[in-house]
Amino acid sequence: MGRLNFVLLLAVLASALYLVRTQYESRRLYVELEKAAAQSRKIETENDRLKVEKRAEATPLKIEKLAKERLLMRTTTPAITEYVKYKSAADVAAAAVQKAQHE
Repeated sequence: MGRLNFVLLLAVLASALYLVRTQYESRRLYVELEKAAAQSRKIETENDRLKVEKRAEATPLKIEKLAKERLLMRTTTPAITEYVKYKSAADVAAAAVQKAQHE
């Protein structure tokens, strides 16, 4: 009977140690999960802020202002507009034939 009690005592102690270890591991993992969730919320907030900032920077007036100031661009007027006529392959061939005949 004494041996059985000793074996049962060892089993209870081992079970108690295992229970304490699993509870500790569970708490540790829960804290890690909460940290990850907090970091995720922080990243989502930062992402939303950056999206709003991106939308604010992409307004037509802001782009026009940057183009004028940084790139020194100007708005087009008929006085500075140059129109280019598209030539088809047939037009180019006909022009080459005429040039060859005049030479």
